[in-house]
Amino acid sequence: MRKTNLWTKVAKLAKPQGRKCHFTHFSMNSYGVSINSSNTRMFVSGSCDATARLWDTRVASRTVRTFHGHEGDVNSVKFFPDGNRFGTGSDDGACRLYDSRTGHQLQVYSPPQQQQQGGTGTDAPMVTSIAFSISGRLLFAGYSNGDCFVWDTLLAKVILNLGSLHNSHEARVSCLGLSSDGSALCTGSWDTDLKIWAFGGHRKVI
Repeated sequence: MRKTNLWTKVAKLAKPQGRKCHFTHFSMNSYGVSINSSNTRMFVSGSCDATARLWDTRVASRTVRTFHGHEGDVNSVKFFPDGNRFGTGSDDGACRLYDSRTGHQLQVYSPPQQQQQGGTGTDAPMVTSIAFSISGRLLFAGYSNGDCFVWDTLLAKVILNLGSLHNSHEARVSCLGLSSDGSALCTGSWDTDLKIWAFGGHRKVI
């Protein structure tokens, strides 16, 4: 995966008076960042060392907390709507939910085939991107095999796989995003299609 500069997205938050701020403690390739909408001084990042890290723009010299649990690169991170929790998606095929205040892992979302094998694994499709519904009850996760699971965050069960529906993606789901009103989900894929999924179905966008 391509190395990205995490701090580009938070530069304006980190330099209120034109002062540039360096987050020097982070030395690994970074793959994702999510800013807390409830407290924009806080953001979380994911990296290739299998960790997620919580940062405060006022304290650039160190992370606030480091979160462990994954066995592969953390490709995607997203704050929960309440701002007190966040989700992660990893190369190990699992999504995890953490409490940003306590550091505790709250839930693991492993596809059914992984659960039967006893957890995550190197042969499992990788999680490429995640998003939460507005209420936080649903977690959307895109995978390297073209699947897009809709998880119940409380029950940790898959309630729908968009990849199993007619005319679904034919390659890796590389990104996804929820509309501002929560009524539709857009997925992008290496098959060159974008699809918008709503209660009534989906359509392709060129």
